[in-house]
Amino acid sequence: MKELMSLTALELGEKIQGGEVTAVEAAEAALSQIHRLEPVYHCYVTVDEERVLGRAEEVDQRIRRKELTSPLAGVPVAVKDNLCTEGLLTTCSSKILYNFKPAYTAEAVKNLENIGAVVIGKTNMDEFAMGSTTETSFFGPTKNPWNQEHVPGGSSGGSCAAVAAEECSCALGSDTGGSIRQPSSFCGVTGIKPTYGTVSRFGLIAYGSSLDQIGPVAKDVSDCAALLEVIASYDPKDSTSVQRRDCDFTDALREDVRGLRIGIPKDYFGEGLNQEVRERILGAAKVLEEKGAVLKEFDLSLVEYAIPAYYIIASAEASSNLARFDGVKYGYRTEAGEGLHDMYKRSRSEGFGTEVKRRIMLGSFVLSSGYYDAYYLKALKTKALIRRAFDRAFEECDVILAPAAPDTAPRLGESLRDPIQMYLGDIYTIAVNLAGLPGITVPCGRDSRGLPIGMQLIGDCFQEKKILRAAYTFERTRTYEHCPAAQEGEGRG
Repeated sequence: MKELMSLTALELGEKIQGGEVTAVEAAEAALSQIHRLEPVYHCYVTVDEERVLGRAEEVDQRIRRKELTSPLAGVPVAVKDNLCTEGLLTTCSSKILYNFKPAYTAEAVKNLENIGAVVIGKTNMDEFAMGSTTETSFFGPTKNPWNQEHVPGGSSGGSCAAVAAEECSCALGSDTGGSIRQPSSFCGVTGIKPTYGTVSRFGLIAYGSSLDQIGPVAKDVSDCAALLEVIASYDPKDSTSVQRRDCDFTDALREDVRGLRIGIPKDYFGEGLNQEVRERILGAAKVLEEKGAVLKEFDLSLVEYAIPAYYIIASAEASSNLARFDGVKYGYRTEAGEGLHDMYKRSRSEGFGTEVKRRIMLGSFVLSSGYYDAYYLKALKTKALIRRAFDRAFEECDVILAPAAPDTAPRLGESLRDPIQMYLGDIYTIAVNLAGLPGITVPCGRDSRGLPIGMQLIGDCFQEKKILRAAYTFERTRTYEHCPAAQEGEGRG
């Protein structure tokens, strides 16, 4: 059974379509791995086994009737816990939504279900996606399957750790400032953040509406491309959804980067970048050059302004988006409130965690009278300048190659002691969200402690195929490294 979860999603899907394996057997293999590893790694918040097996049986019947022919039909998929699932708990890993069961399913999840994928469970995350380590979850931290003393990254740490630990074949995450790409780097898996508007945000519980984007996490580039093909769709229910005609992402899976201009931003390789990370990333660049790519160094500029601009904009939008959680219609309500306004205050004070309250207060401050122009408006202007800087860069290059994080996964507890240091850890990913660009993280080695390192490839708007082609070409020079915990069922300290 364990061998089924060692396969990529497409390999498993091929066996299901060929009749060698059933969707029920695949679901049972995932559930077996969950039973063995969850007590240590805590990748999931919710797993409804009866629902999973019932769904898998239904998919098997439809495959036998030739109604489901997708290469991902019957494959066990995990879903981040900020994506609504009808009748299944969706908590955002927060006390304030501890009992929330939505009446509808997120469009991206519905697209997966329509082709026959089996949702295996809801993954742990930083509360309301606010964090970079999956330690701010109300339900406790997720641990890195490569070393249980380290974090998996965040906020999609549960999804990335579940893929690395082989507790699912692939997963969905959301990326507001690097929340797919950074944990993919820490967990040694592949994750892609598509161009803003490519995947419907309908049913994604919002953090920063102008920055949030749903994306896939998987063992390799091929799985990510196939998964992205399924979830990418125009949706009139999402006012920011884009109608695209070039969503055949698997067409880009060609081992060919001859003549591809790859830009290396000098700003991303200066002070603050771990030496081992720098060596692995530049080593990966050299591999692509040997395959025919043309490397070019350039100054991206404005990097130092990305973090303050991002945290002002994201916190302002979070302050607005999270105002709806008041203890009235659903979710947590205090038992001690005296009168309506006291009930509001107590429910929110008791229901939200420290990091969420910190960002709500920051957002409320920058939107307040007298500070709106000085902070929020200035951050929006900086966002526009960052977008222009990328426009200039893409006049000279096709793809930008960069680290996904300045270091490998920190130890549990280190980041929580210094929130500013945690924010600085997003320095290489957040500009991509501010500019609405696509980005992918691919494993490119490990450090001296055995922790994974990921290379980030960034493309211009709607140019996912270029970064997928570059990522696929590099990936073909390496073999996928299975996490020791996934293979042996043991934590490594």
